[in-house]
Parts: sequence; C-alpha cells; structure tokens
Amino acid sequence: MSLELLSANHAAALAATLAGKANVKGRGFGGGVYPITPQSECVELLCRQEFEKGALVRVESEHSAMGVCIGMAQAGARSFTASSSNGLAYMTENVFAASFLRLPIVMMAVNRTLGPPWNIWVDHGDTLMLRDSGWIQFYCEDNQEVFDSILMAYRVAEDHRVLVPAMVCQDAFVLSHTMMQIDLPEQAAVDRFLPVLDLPHRLAERPVTIGGLDHAHETEVHRRQHAEALEQVPLVYAEAQDAFAEIFGRRPADPVVPYRMEDAEIALVSMGTTASTVKAVVDDARRRGLPVGGLRVRMFRPFPEPVLRAELSNCARIGILDRDISLGHGGVLWSEVRGAAPRDAIVQNYILGLGGGDVRPSHVSDLLDDLLRRRESGVPDLVEVA
Repeated sequence: MSLELLSANHAAALAATLAGKANVKGRGFGGGVYPITPQSECVELLCRQEFEKGALVRVESEHSAMGVCIGMAQAGARSFTASSSNGLAYMTENVFAASFLRLPIVMMAVNRTLGPPWNIWVDHGDTLMLRDSGWIQFYCEDNQEVFDSILMAYRVAEDHRVLVPAMVCQDAFVLSHTMMQIDLPEQAAVDRFLPVLDLPHRLAERPVTIGGLDHAHETEVHRRQHAEALEQVPLVYAEAQDAFAEIFGRRPADPVVPYRMEDAEIALVSMGTTASTVKAVVDDARRRGLPVGGLRVRMFRPFPEPVLRAELSNCARIGILDRDISLGHGGVLWSEVRGAAPRDAIVQNYILGLGGGDVRPSHVSDLLDDLLRRRESGVPDLVEVA
C-alpha cells in the first residue's frame, strides 16, 4: 500500500483501474467514456491506463457511453464509466436499461448543477433525479471514500444476491479537483477483495434474446425481483465492509454515519461534503451545551429508513439540509428522511448550496439557530447565502 496525493477524480480512475485488472482471469474490463466537466479528468486518466484484457471506447455522447457499458457488461466484462449533470440526463434512458438488465456496472457521478443556464458547480439534483432507476447510490464525504466506494460498489453490485448497477457520487470541485492523501492498495490485495466477475446471464455461445417484449405479469415479476435484490444490499454491504477491513486495514463507512448522536435531541441530516461542515457546527453547539448531533446519509439507495428511524428516535428537532431541490415540492433528502422522524418532532427542510454556493459553518449555525426557535415545522426554506 502506498500514499498518493490525488484528486477524487483521479482516485476514482485508479480504483476503477485496479478493479478492472482484477478481472483479467475473467472477461476483462471496459466501458464507454465521454468527457464532461467536472468529471473529465477521471476518464482522461483512465484512458491512459493499460489493460491486459479489455478496452475503453471513446464515444460521441453519454448515451453511447452507457450503451458501451451495457454491451461489455452483458458479455461478462467488469464495466465502468463516469458522467455528470446534463451528461447524466442525456444518459438516462440507458441508465434505466442497465439497471433493468441487472448489469453490475459501476459509474462515478460528479454532482453538478443541471442547466441551462449553465453552471459547473455542485448540486445533488443530477443523481437524485435517477433515484428511481434501480441503481445503488453512494454519496461520499472525502477522496478516500470515493476510492474505497468504487471497490465496494463492484463487490456489492456483482454479488449474485444483488446484481444491480451502482453509482458513486462526489461533490463537484469540492472533491473532484481537491487533492488529499489516498491509501492506494497493491493489485494483489484488490484481487483478493474482488472475485472474478461471474455474470450468470452473460452472453455465451447459445443465442439469446435481450430486451424483448414483456407483458404485465412478466414486468411485475421482474420489478419484484429487482426490489428484492435491493433489499439484500445492506446485508451484502456489511459483509463487504468486513472483507474490506480484513484485507485493507480500514472499514468503509456505514450506510448512515452518525456524529455525536448518542444523546442527541437535535439532529442535522445531510449528504456528501455538507456533512463535514455539519460536524464543525455540532462540535461548536456541544461546547455551548446544546445536545446536537449529525447524521450523514451515505447510501441513499436503497434508502436506509430503519437505521434513520432508530438514530432519530430521541430527537425533538430535526434539520434536513438539502443541496438539491425538487421544484414544486422541496428537498429530495427531506422528502424521504421526514418519514423516519418521530411523529411529534419538528422537522424542517433547509435547501442551500445550490449551484455550488458556499456551505460554511456560519451558514449551518444560522440554520441551527432557526431550528431551535421554531414552534412547528414549516415549508422548505430555500436559503440564499452571500
């Protein structure tokens, strides 16, 4: 294992490289790649890697990039791509196709604001619009977690109890272009962690039809099977955590990451790098004698409602911080987490940092002060910060 100073984009590319080479005794590695700011550096570095078996295909669009991944994965290869924002929107048809074909593709998604008007900075709306696509979704707090999550995503997605694709999400520029030290394992260790991909429905010598017409009952069966596979993800993920810790010497974060929640009566819930800022605010509140804790939702799909319900059971006030907006409704994280809150709790949605706006400790502290003053829950609060 070695320490390297890497951006999260490069960390994702090297994790995909190690995962791809770990399948050399299987059907190799490949994918379709197309650049879009701010993920371009990921696929640029990936394209410079050498693979003994497989290839990356430079295509003309994001839709085609996922199409190549579908073809390679259907043939039994380990497959990877990366995208962002409007690229994900253009890819959407094939994002659903990859999932409904039960292909364990891994995609690194750099969260960026959808346009127009064009904006290249962070907003979680691009991946959250795909929350119903049947993919596993991880949201990362730092660069090391991005690297580790790529490897974890392959381990979980390729498990025969699961067999669905997974996306690893990271905040644009806050992580994608920020450097930090990353523990890079040796190839032999990754080979131990990732078994050779054995896709039970891969293409072989016997002709088969893929993507034929389903009637109503067949679709019902397929959706039930897909839903049941996603229900297996928490168990398979926990097993992968154990294996990861044994092989690499560190344990990946849980689907929900609590911070000073043991005796908390007030909770701030967030995703991605916002959680790092929340920690600083929690520490300051604790110094002032306030029983505040933080919850980071790391795995958004499948949604970890039982864990959230347990963590929030003693909280009378809950602030849910969204870096996204479902127009006409409110924050996406809020819309789901509030169902896990105690019935009599004040649950307030704060939408901030849209379009890459700063999320500073002072901003979160102001939201906490507002939460403490409230006598009841209100409509989602779209916070504008200077």
